[in-house]
Amino acid sequence: MAGPVAYNKNNSGVKRIMAEARELRADASTEYTASPLEEDIFDWHCTIRGPAGTEFEGGLYHARIVLPPEYPFKAPSIMLLTPNGRFELNKKICISFTSYHEDLWQPSWGVRTAIIGLQSFFPLKGEAAVGVGGIEVPVHERKRLANLSRNWVCPHCQQSNFEALPDPAPEPSKPPEGDP
Repeated sequence: MAGPVAYNKNNSGVKRIMAEARELRADASTEYTASPLEEDIFDWHCTIRGPAGTEFEGGLYHARIVLPPEYPFKAPSIMLLTPNGRFELNKKICISFTSYHEDLWQPSWGVRTAIIGLQSFFPLKGEAAVGVGGIEVPVHERKRLANLSRNWVCPHCQQSNFEALPDPAPEPSKPPEGDP
């Protein structure tokens, strides 16, 4: 594997990417985790939690977000790597905030926006909800894949989805009202 690429740290896109990486590290979420690869800051890997109340609940899904050299002025490409029953694997997904829709991308959006947007597209039905890269499989298969997704290991990161995004600790229970 090649070593890290040298970047012009004065480039506004590189500055933006580094700032987003710092922000995501400092502001940990229980819904997703994301970071650029050491060898290429334009290539991000993220793990997202399947949306609650859907057939994806309990699942953990690993995605790749590729930022263009013109980022943040051009939209990223997003590909799902974990079998999921909603998106084709390793294929660029056509949704409103990806490189398929450059005219809709806003430079104020970022990697976090793309991750949250991707998560919101999981439960939408039909190919109209997601053009290229969207698939429909039966609910029971999506639930089966959600269960299997937790132990899926990224061939690049060498980390399971569960290692990347463990379940949040349960909130401590409150004593019933009126108890001292």
